[in-house]
Amino acid sequence: MNKQRLLIGVPVVAALCVGGYLVWHNSVIGPCLRLAQGGFRPVAATRIERFLGKVQAATAACRGGDHALAFRATPWVDWSNYWATGDSTTKSTWFIPLPKHVSRNSRGEDGALLDLEYARIELIKFNLFDNSTFEHYVNGRSDTSGRVSKVWDEMRLPHDHPSYQDVGGAGTQLCRGDLIRFRTLTGICNDIRNPAMGSTNQLFARNVQFEATFPDLSEQQLARSRHGDRLGLLKPDPQVISRKLFTRAATADVSCNDGHGLPDYSPRANCDYKKAPFFNVLAAFWIQFMTHDWFSHLQEGHNRPEKAAVGCSSQDGARVGCRPGDRMEPAYFADQGRPPTFTQGGREYLARAYKTTRNTVTAWWDASQIYGYDSISLRRVKRDPTDPAKLLMVRRAGRSGGGEQYGYLPVFQAGDPINPAWAGQEATAFPDNWTVGLSFFHNLFVREHNIFVEKFRERAALLPDDDSGLRNPNDPDHIIRYRDVTPDELFQIARLVVAAEIAKIHTIEWTPQLLYNDVMYNAMNANWFGLVRGENVVSRALGTVVVEGLARSRDPTDASQWYSVFASGPGIFGLGSKRYGSGLLASLFKKDLWDLRNPDHVNGGVNHFGSPFNFPEEFVTVYRLHPLVPDLLEYREWDKDPNVIRKKIPVVDTFRGKATPFMADGGLANWALSLGRQRLGLLALQNHPRFLQNLAMPQLRSATNQLDIAALDLIRDRERGVPRFNEFRRQYGLKSLTDFDDFVDQRLPADAPARAEQVRLAALLRGVYGQHRCDAGKIITEAQLNDDGSSINDCLGHPDGALVDNIEDLDTVVGFLAETTRPHGFAISETQLQVFNLNASRRLFSDRFFTSSFRPEFYSRFGVEWVTNNGPDGRIIEPGTDNGHEMEISPLKRVLLRAAPELRPELEGVFNAFDPWARDRGSYYSLRWTPKPRARADESF
Repeated sequence: MNKQRLLIGVPVVAALCVGGYLVWHNSVIGPCLRLAQGGFRPVAATRIERFLGKVQAATAACRGGDHALAFRATPWVDWSNYWATGDSTTKSTWFIPLPKHVSRNSRGEDGALLDLEYARIELIKFNLFDNSTFEHYVNGRSDTSGRVSKVWDEMRLPHDHPSYQDVGGAGTQLCRGDLIRFRTLTGICNDIRNPAMGSTNQLFARNVQFEATFPDLSEQQLARSRHGDRLGLLKPDPQVISRKLFTRAATADVSCNDGHGLPDYSPRANCDYKKAPFFNVLAAFWIQFMTHDWFSHLQEGHNRPEKAAVGCSSQDGARVGCRPGDRMEPAYFADQGRPPTFTQGGREYLARAYKTTRNTVTAWWDASQIYGYDSISLRRVKRDPTDPAKLLMVRRAGRSGGGEQYGYLPVFQAGDPINPAWAGQEATAFPDNWTVGLSFFHNLFVREHNIFVEKFRERAALLPDDDSGLRNPNDPDHIIRYRDVTPDELFQIARLVVAAEIAKIHTIEWTPQLLYNDVMYNAMNANWFGLVRGENVVSRALGTVVVEGLARSRDPTDASQWYSVFASGPGIFGLGSKRYGSGLLASLFKKDLWDLRNPDHVNGGVNHFGSPFNFPEEFVTVYRLHPLVPDLLEYREWDKDPNVIRKKIPVVDTFRGKATPFMADGGLANWALSLGRQRLGLLALQNHPRFLQNLAMPQLRSATNQLDIAALDLIRDRERGVPRFNEFRRQYGLKSLTDFDDFVDQRLPADAPARAEQVRLAALLRGVYGQHRCDAGKIITEAQLNDDGSSINDCLGHPDGALVDNIEDLDTVVGFLAETTRPHGFAISETQLQVFNLNASRRLFSDRFFTSSFRPEFYSRFGVEWVTNNGPDGRIIEPGTDNGHEMEISPLKRVLLRAAPELRPELEGVFNAFDPWARDRGSYYSLRWTPKPRARADESF
């Protein structure tokens, strides 16, 4: 048995052993024994052997009994049907009590985590396609596999870069000194051996084979067989798709007024939307706040200056009310034209995608939307002139509440380098697409920055001569006392802390609420804290194995697959931030040998798995989450009755400079309460905000001065060559669908109203995308095979010549919104999760400041404590348990309580700040929309 099989099989083998003997029961343990006897699935050697989220019958029976067996024939992942992967109804109540990891429920959860780990291993192996270095990745150099490469010439600073000589110029480049001390403005020197990686204006990567990108441009016969002549930038018509498949129904259209509500923001207004019971509007604006940090194709708020049509050219378009006069700015491209090719093993490969684009912000999770990412954005960031360690905030008189002392962001002034459309907005580095929701999070985390500065100074006043832990790489032996820390150093420490807090909130708070079940709670907490939680002998030993052993291996299996598996033990965050010498025995002793003078220690916790880190275009696609946003925001006031909705404010009325008076007049605490209580929209078909389909864009100077943003989402993905839905799933190691009826959730009873609605939507998809007579002689993909080992052809399992759905043409955004067969508590689709499984892990694995440089030398001792404990007061535990877990007060809740202490009564009993604050979470991942006792009078219930 190879070592992948051995390690991955351990939980299941352990589940069979109780008190030294095997427990036998034909319907329970029998399948588990058959699973063990058959061995465990090896990691795929080729793309077509991938796991696909589907298990053998014995495996399904062992982990989920008859229920798991019943749905193996569907294209959806099996783990969502295992025991204990949903709410309390999915827990087994089998009468024989068994220990953890042996019981049915543990086997279900362990099996689900195992399936997710298999998927991540294979995603790392098969889905990294960098537009600059792919030939190196495939061919390697000398006798070294490209999959274990750690340094790339393409990630050097060019000769005209201001820091070129500082990193070594034409020789070996290595960041040192001030360049490695804190996060740099443009993102250079995060990886000290690859200075340019992740910095501004690097090429977006891909997660799919280059040959699968731009299916309408592809010269591959497979793409032509897959789509015929049915695709184009405006084929099928994006505005028609928007109007038919995205538009929200409105039973009270007069009071909705296409998302503009009623005069004076009357609470009688109503815009219907499909609501998620377990996710609030804070979460919707949070993800916009995040994406502004991660990626942007825009150049100072602009695409290319020329104008292009956005569809609605057919008679069908006129009937559904779209606008043929709408125009938009086309996207910028870095490279166009036929890509270069290379050969390996007798096969020709594309060296890049057919077109490439640049990420105009840093790819690091560095809070650059607040602090800046280039020289222009930096000029928009306002430091406090009286205290340069702080960001400038302005106090506003006339409101009560303890948080008001911290003030609000100032607005842009004459001379600030801004797009004219941003006039009147609060001053921040990334001001595009501004709303009151973005204003809320920027104000919140600038308050947090300044509070950290104040608390640090309190520590310094109390212990002025104590070692702060901070070190200057130019003089690493010099002890910097708390009293010695300069305002500029303190500003940069605060930035490091705020960025780490944001990453922590997203990893262990936002994502577990987005994916609301115990499997994902454990998976995301393992990314941060590790499966072996805490500083102990086991975590130290595992960390040593990963950093001292696997990371140095020239074997790609060790350096990528094994690295990913073992890193789950100590966790990704902080990996390599302590060094105990080589060998397992050294890790048993607690002496930390980490040394700022040693580049292998500073940089030694990162792993890029052979491909430089940047976000892929496909990652941008799965964050097209506009249905999360309601048309109207339910405004409440904390110092009155919070159960009363005082106003219903159209989101569109809070855009750009209009957000400033809404924030100033309403106050941060009231907006926290309002966004925290209101449910966001389901990611589903026919649930896009109406205002986004009719957005005023006078700056475009088109015939209509309007734009359908839902249609634009489709156009941008087509412009950037994102594969259509079925091929997208195949590329990511998920099973493809055979027709639109596959979207109907087979777990629903035949007479369920929800199933009837899904059947209606499947028919609507068929009407929009059409059908054709299939040709079984046309092979359409090389990324996957049928279950019987045959090639997937144009008929997708239907008879040759049959009339089949054009499901291969389905836009990926439409496909993931159409996915109703989801794991319990998923606000997103399983397709989106697969993309996150790879990229959410990589952005931690690749970031030095989240791995080996999460150290006092950079963050200070006080900063490390703050990030570790969610604040300055140590680890604080919530009373009671939540879904069976002891819970620390969550990081976002702690931030809210510091920045707006007047919210304390409202936040009492809130375990996750992204769950609607007045919802009773019930027992074990309930999705019921029931109020807490204090909210029974709330009209939302």
